[in-house]
Amino acid sequence: MFPRREAHRPRGATLIELIMFIVVVGAAVTGVLGAISYATRASVDPMIQKQALAIAEAVLEEVQLMPFTYCDPDDANAATALDAAGCTGGAGGANDESRLPLSAEAGETRLSITTPYDNVSDYNVFNMAGGVVDIAGNPVPMPELAAYTATVAVVGQALGGIAAGESLLVTVTVTHPSLNPGLVLHGYRVRYAPNALP
Repeated sequence: MFPRREAHRPRGATLIELIMFIVVVGAAVTGVLGAISYATRASVDPMIQKQALAIAEAVLEEVQLMPFTYCDPDDANAATALDAAGCTGGAGGANDESRLPLSAEAGETRLSITTPYDNVSDYNVFNMAGGVVDIAGNPVPMPELAAYTATVAVVGQALGGIAAGESLLVTVTVTHPSLNPGLVLHGYRVRYAPNALP
């Protein structure tokens, strides 16, 4: 006689196992989609970052290309002064470009045709609010740049073996409503030719 064969029942998932699988997979998918959604909301549009960087680089270059003299370039002694004491009015006087706080001389503005900024220290606390404009005050012909703001801070800071009085740290900060925190760019300007005037 042949051995008796057991009836082979096909095995599948029970209804409870199927429901548990759906719940677990659903929770995992929800978590992954939540993380992707947060990352998308928190990321800044790359175009905004690139435009902010271009603005910061342009402003930093503008500041660094200015003379870094002991005296205001309008001072008659600017080309010959060996230190701030050689400026008209002496050290701490109106023409001393290193007098604290660093700032522009009375009447000087970035956009003035007759009395423009003429030294690196003039740009300290400069604020380009209300959109990007060129050095002549003309708005850049791109309406989307109106939302950017650029500020400049200039402080004496030692650089390696160079004393703080001979080296300036220039910090340009560009902000935009979608850029939080703002983009910050640093650069140094060293007094390598103290009497060089443009």
